Amino acid sequence: MTNPLKRSQAPEMKTRIIKTAGILFPVFCLVVTLYAQETERKTNFSGYLSNMQTVMFQDIDSAWLTDNLIHNRLNFSWFPSENFNLQVEMRNRFIFGEFVNNIPGYSGLIDRETGWFDLSGFVLQGKSYLLHSTIDRAWADLTRGKWELRLGRQRINWGQNFVWNPNDIFNTCSFFDFDYPERPGSDAIRIRYYTGASSVVETALKVDAMDKLTAAMKIGLNRCNYDFQFIGGVLSAEDIAAGFGWAGDISGTGFRGEITYLHPMEKSADTSGILIAALGGDYTFSNSLHLQAEILYNGAILSVGGFEQYYYMPLTVKTISFTDWSMLVGVSYPVSPLFQASANVMVFPSLKGFFAGPSCHYSIGENFRFSMAMQYFSGEFEKQTVPGQTEEERQNLFLGYLRFKYHF
Repeated sequence: MTNPLKRSQAPEMKTRIIKTAGILFPVFCLVVTLYAQETERKTNFSGYLSNMQTVMFQDIDSAWLTDNLIHNRLNFSWFPSENFNLQVEMRNRFIFGEFVNNIPGYSGLIDRETGWFDLSGFVLQGKSYLLHSTIDRAWADLTRGKWELRLGRQRINWGQNFVWNPNDIFNTCSFFDFDYPERPGSDAIRIRYYTGASSVVETALKVDAMDKLTAAMKIGLNRCNYDFQFIGGVLSAEDIAAGFGWAGDISGTGFRGEITYLHPMEKSADTSGILIAALGGDYTFSNSLHLQAEILYNGAILSVGGFEQYYYMPLTVKTISFTDWSMLVGVSYPVSPLFQASANVMVFPSLKGFFAGPSCHYSIGENFRFSMAMQYFSGEFEKQTVPGQTEEERQNLFLGYLRFKYHF
């Protein structure tokens, strides 16, 4: 399968299209919304604008890199009838500072298109700044009785856990991505058939930027107050995938888990399969204090030279963790109706390392929020000293975020 848009689209044409979309999309949303208000048609236009300052360093006495991100999101929904709706969402990021100039290949990390259609590009780009736009949602949804068909760029979320999702074979996302709550989407076709009030049969198919096909079926049902799901399909035209997940509670304590087994299609007769499994639980006390814990086993061991390399690399279900075993404990508490505080700690036994991530959010006014977060990684990685010899070297990485965000 070949992507005709990628083959025929020259870089100059792509830049022209992105610039035009960045200008015309907000105007289109506004015009259609005003027209809809006059004609009593159902539309919705929303989004947010944020400004986030980031600092990154390996050690307190080492060189500090700073970065500033102005992030704008535009969401447009159109409901011409009760059986049909259309959704288009655009993400615009103006980034300036030392990240752009000092992190090798940084612009390529920002313009990393994973979908079959290339719907992202730079509007402006310089030595220390860039303006990037991408359409990360563009789908049409049709329902008829118990059937639902959704076509286009969409998020297909089959995960049950809060942190690690082995069942999420379509849209793997990073727990550490502080400023992208919407998460990535896929260029896909999804068909659902609701067999009951809490049961569904779902089939999805996507093609990625490398023209690789992922296709799977999920059967979801509810038994004994538990949601169960069974998954089977093909991942990136390389692996046969089979998965199982559940979500429920034990005496008020949330209990959920996901298991996925991947086996190479070219080696169907041997035992080279990979098991990825995650188990989690959470509990909310009467004073709204929330505790959660998760543990992950990943048989697809990832070989990276450090935390920074992993932080910016593209993710798949095989690369959702640094090491084979990972464990998390998290706590959050609403200090007041306007102030929320939380903290997460991960342990990576194979790296003799850990992650610590405290954060707080404060509502300054209506639709206006202030957030502050820190992420600290520490662990031991192998470093080659002389040819054929390696030794363990401890690496640290600190990131700090300060963000103001306005929703409209």
